[in-house]
Amino acid sequence: MTGAVFKTVCGCVRAYLGGFDSHTPPPSRFRIVGLGFRILVMDQVEMKKRTKMFALRVIRLVESLPNNRTSNVLGIQLLRSGTSVGANYRAACRAKSTADFISKLSIVEEEGDESLFWMELLIESEQVKPNLVENLLDEANQILSIVVSSIKTAKERRNPKSAIPNPKSI
Repeated sequence: MTGAVFKTVCGCVRAYLGGFDSHTPPPSRFRIVGLGFRILVMDQVEMKKRTKMFALRVIRLVESLPNNRTSNVLGIQLLRSGTSVGANYRAACRAKSTADFISKLSIVEEEGDESLFWMELLIESEQVKPNLVENLLDEANQILSIVVSSIKTAKERRNPKSAIPNPKSI
């Protein structure tokens, strides 16, 4: 079971890192957790790379859209929001306070969610086939989950008393 989980995780990460398989030891950015499978330890540098790669993938998607009015309008909107994710994440990394960090990350969250919306419209308006953007949709969802989790963590650290208590500790 552990080997299958490791291979699955490796398969997910391989597209992002582009470098190892189940027979090659993973880079030092990985650590062993739980049942022996490995996860990526995401830091600011890795997240900057990941959001930049997301922006580049969005650019390639927009460039591949058919040349019609609907694709052009939706493509421009996706291009703006998709590239904004990385730019605003970089701005968040330079925040001057926790409140500034949370505010800037909230913009990243909004832009990521907006990117998902435009991709969904492209699919539902049949401007692009779903299988061609499913990996990009998945990446947008993963980035969005990381950002939402980061916002939550930053809020809890700023005001520890506001954290939701663990039901087992009550």
